[in-house]
Amino acid sequence: MQHLPTAITDLALILGTAGFVTLLFKKLKQPIVLGYLVAGFLVGPKTSMFPSISGSEGVQLWADIGVIFLLFALGLEFSFKKLLRVGGASSIAALFEVTCMILFGFFTGKLLGWSFMDSLFLGGILSISSTSIVVRTLEELGFKNRRFVGVLFGILVIEDLVAVLLLVLLTTVAVTRNFAGMEMLYSSLKLAFFLSLWFVTGIFLLPSFLKRVQKLLNEETILVVAVGLCLLMVVFANNVGFSSALGAFITGSVLAETIEGERIHHLITPLKNLFSAVFFISVGMLIDPVVLQEHWQLILLLSAVVIIGKTFAVTAGAVLSGQTLKSSLQTGMSIAQIGEFSFIIATVGMSLKVVSAQLYPLAVAVCVVTAFTTPYMIQASGMVYRMLEKILPAPVIATLDRYSVISFSLASNKEYREQVRAYVLKIFLNSVIVIAVFLLMSRVVLPFMLERQMEEGSAKFLTLSLTLIASAPFLWALAFGRTKHFDALLAEQGKGNHNYVFLISRIMIAVGLIAAMVAQFVPGLWALGITIWMVVVVGYVFATKLKEIYQWFENRFLSNLTDDVQKVHAKKHSHTLAPWDGHITEFAIPSEAPYVGQPLHELGVREKFGVTIALIERGRKRIAAPKGRESLMPHDKVFVIGTDEQLMRFKAFVDSEEVVSSLQVQETPEYSLEQYLVRENSVFVEKSIRECGLREKTQGLVVGLEREGRRILNPDAVEVLKTGDLLWIVGDRNKILELK
Repeated sequence: MQHLPTAITDLALILGTAGFVTLLFKKLKQPIVLGYLVAGFLVGPKTSMFPSISGSEGVQLWADIGVIFLLFALGLEFSFKKLLRVGGASSIAALFEVTCMILFGFFTGKLLGWSFMDSLFLGGILSISSTSIVVRTLEELGFKNRRFVGVLFGILVIEDLVAVLLLVLLTTVAVTRNFAGMEMLYSSLKLAFFLSLWFVTGIFLLPSFLKRVQKLLNEETILVVAVGLCLLMVVFANNVGFSSALGAFITGSVLAETIEGERIHHLITPLKNLFSAVFFISVGMLIDPVVLQEHWQLILLLSAVVIIGKTFAVTAGAVLSGQTLKSSLQTGMSIAQIGEFSFIIATVGMSLKVVSAQLYPLAVAVCVVTAFTTPYMIQASGMVYRMLEKILPAPVIATLDRYSVISFSLASNKEYREQVRAYVLKIFLNSVIVIAVFLLMSRVVLPFMLERQMEEGSAKFLTLSLTLIASAPFLWALAFGRTKHFDALLAEQGKGNHNYVFLISRIMIAVGLIAAMVAQFVPGLWALGITIWMVVVVGYVFATKLKEIYQWFENRFLSNLTDDVQKVHAKKHSHTLAPWDGHITEFAIPSEAPYVGQPLHELGVREKFGVTIALIERGRKRIAAPKGRESLMPHDKVFVIGTDEQLMRFKAFVDSEEVVSSLQVQETPEYSLEQYLVRENSVFVEKSIRECGLREKTQGLVVGLEREGRRILNPDAVEVLKTGDLLWIVGDRNKILELK
């Protein structure tokens, strides 16, 4: 008999146990995530009451794949445009929370008598929440349509970005034993550079590519292409020093802006569910009963610091960013746990041998405890807010609401700031493209030429020429490209003289980039001469041609970014109707819903639930502001406006399973092809097929008629029946046999 690989037998044990435990948790109406943790604990190497896995390497591989697919799916739901929309509030809340938690963790460690490095790494471990646990828990509880979830996802994404910088900072401090400000600045700029490069390249290439090959894409090919792109970006992100999870998220965010974004998300969901289950099981396998028994007081203390500290810090940060107290508290109570990045931070400390051996198992234990409490924290957030409303003085509540309204009003009056931001973003993105071209040529093309035994001088000259040609349109746009809306707005604001300051600054940036690039290939005087030649001759003589080339790039980029299909996609995310507590969110109509086909005026959606259906998307057809005679059909996507409470009641209606129950109770009709002979005393004699009402009586169709040896296939409804006719009917067998 062939011997099975260990990884397969371990996977069979893991998923078999997980299947049983999760069914039990579903029966008990508990979050399935907790069932995965329990299943991992039962089959883990730390327990002996059940069969355990024989090797952890294979399980860790599946768990790593699970994190990748989980972040990839999150990116598909959370596009770049949405990140930009909630970025301000999310950034303020996330940075405030991470800073507070690092301080809370550090001082907790010092109070416990820990060393400086242990305390510092403890602060880092406690500061980063678990995207995996939060996303999966929200899905299980059905809370993804709540108003606060948009800001919550934004905070999680910002946290993941901050975690990358935090890893660099902690590593630098561990090695040098001091804070390296320049190293931190370099890492921040590197992260911003690669994020911008991924964004520009992805939006420029992927939507156009998928449009061109759309006719060739079926479910199999689009899944393979999407997963391939995701894993390629994961490898690239890892090679340039970032986490694989970040690479997967960026790929999902870019693909979300394409015409196939929805289909990719639908296809990737089963993979995400399977592999993310293995990830949570692997976390449960790390639970050590001995550590829990010996350090249970310390684990409870650190868990309390996480739960209380994160709830306070995120709530305060979200309120400062202009969110309502209710939304802020719900966000804070949803994010009160630690996760996968905390393990990475603890692993770094262990590998550098600068922290105690107990730190990693403590981090795992705190992660498990806070993972267990997360579902209950999310569910209790509404009740805690109602208690706060009763406890806090009315003037305090009124002041916070007034602050939220003022913040929203200030954000609404933002035309000038938006134009300035777009102007600065244009300069920044063009600079990123120029630097990327230079890095590609100097780090890839030039070494390739030198490896092929090309003379160094010739190789440098050719590489420099290609660099200047490829970057010329973007250098021109950086120095001389104009933004009409921005110029007109400056004139309206009486700040026309500022335009000259901006122009001179842009020219200086462009000249500086040219000089820096050229100096890497040729001596100083040559670099100066080539820079002057590029600015004066190329910038002036070929200005028209460079403008045309650049506008082609820009128009294609903007076309992909603002494609009509994606305008629909943008509506699929929850938009807040501040300062009210209402927002718009999306629901999918099940295929067997009992209300399918009923007109909206009969359903009385607004009267029963207080919500308004703003849009129905049916395939590629959109029904805006649907009238009462419109009906909901299977697989429709419905965009509904209401408060959290109204939307939750509407969700219960949408997910109604009455039809399933009725199908289980009612006898299922047996459909078959049957014969019926028209006898002399039959009521159907000398009547047409339509007049006989055979369709209604048999719930079927007359598909054949035999008359005097002649056969008629699919007879017309006006055909008159005669004595001796033999009918072939497809329908309910029992009803056909009942015909007289």
